Amino acid sequence: MNPDLRQASIEYLIRYGGDRFENLFSSAKGSVVIDDTGREILDFTSGQMCATIGHNHPAILAAMNEAGSQALHMFSGMIPEVVAELGLTLAQDWLPEPLKKSLFINTGSESNEAALRMAKLYTGGYEVLAVGGSWHGVTSGAASASFASDRRGYGPPVPGVYVIPEPYAYRPLIPGANEQESAMACLEFGLKMYDMQSRGSPAAIIVEPIISAGGVLVPPKCFMEGLRRAADERGMLLIFDEAQTAFGRLGETFGAVYHGVVPDIMTTSKTMGGGLPIAATITTDGIEHEVHEKGFTFYTSHVSDPLMAHVGLAVLNTIRNENLIDKAREKGAYLRSGLEELQQRHEVIGDVRGVGLLLGVELVRDRKSRSPHHELGELTTSRCFELGLSMNIRRRPERGAVWRIAPPLTVSNDEIDRALSILDQALKECVDALAKPIP
Repeated sequence: MNPDLRQASIEYLIRYGGDRFENLFSSAKGSVVIDDTGREILDFTSGQMCATIGHNHPAILAAMNEAGSQALHMFSGMIPEVVAELGLTLAQDWLPEPLKKSLFINTGSESNEAALRMAKLYTGGYEVLAVGGSWHGVTSGAASASFASDRRGYGPPVPGVYVIPEPYAYRPLIPGANEQESAMACLEFGLKMYDMQSRGSPAAIIVEPIISAGGVLVPPKCFMEGLRRAADERGMLLIFDEAQTAFGRLGETFGAVYHGVVPDIMTTSKTMGGGLPIAATITTDGIEHEVHEKGFTFYTSHVSDPLMAHVGLAVLNTIRNENLIDKAREKGAYLRSGLEELQQRHEVIGDVRGVGLLLGVELVRDRKSRSPHHELGELTTSRCFELGLSMNIRRRPERGAVWRIAPPLTVSNDEIDRALSILDQALKECVDALAKPIP
């Protein structure tokens, strides 16, 4: 441990929100990160949900080395061979038809900005429908369509953004309604409000196949089918933000495949780079042709960079070669079973939900009232970290206290068992501590 560097992090770095730990971190491998004291910590957020195939996978290191021997960066008009290869691989081996054409950039925010620009240019409209609880990024257009948090204090958003209430089976819009009825009520209400307010310039509907930052909410298939119909009826393009759901985390290639609904534009990022910054905006031949004819631009300093394309190919090949999609389904079922067993023993676990290796655990004061237990969520998350497990806690006061659990697809059963043991211990200790009277 270097106390000078810890002090430097406090004195010289801008704080950017979210969780921040007192210690610094030195290295990572597989499902483990190591802090500046040498302590190993299970990483059940896969970094920022990015380390799909585990930290520092040998295939990624080899790809970086290969790129270093060829080219790391080029002028944006010069398309590297490896970028064409990545586009070909996606189109032929991964994407649901008719999705085919890819734009390779750096982050999820960028990919959603490109998608929204594309939709506005294609339709001639500017109005965007988004879903409550969504998170699409921090750049202006993406942030305007994000409703999970962080909307206050930054001035007016991009005009023309409207919201549909999110389908939340554990806290349904209509008390007593089943999951499908409540979800469709959310959709109907949101569309009616939009239709009343619209200036007649529809452009896009944007949605995450699983609403992760909103609490790992899984829309029923009927909701996603309803969005497809709503987009078609209004002349809008349907955008799926698959930053967290693409390339196997759900035990399927994409959230679109899981729901059986194909969007007009798909955006990907986190799960494509395995921890390095590559993202893609993907659309059909017809849409790409029309927006190109209309003058579509999205050239950035690092569009089509060869380094990131090498890494993206390595990640996709590793997912296939190591059968990680099937493993995500199997490991996800194993982890969920363990979480549901904990639910049987801990009254404060109100709900366990999610798909594959993207799971949510909602903490409540009691199951009858379903009142969110934010204090317990914060305490247990901190205690888990002390015991060697890092997770993300969703703790917005207006929403539930939800652990977001998303380990690498390479996680082992032994690591899952260890994580479950830590969760069990942390819950017991923190519930007991909160129950003790204050002296």
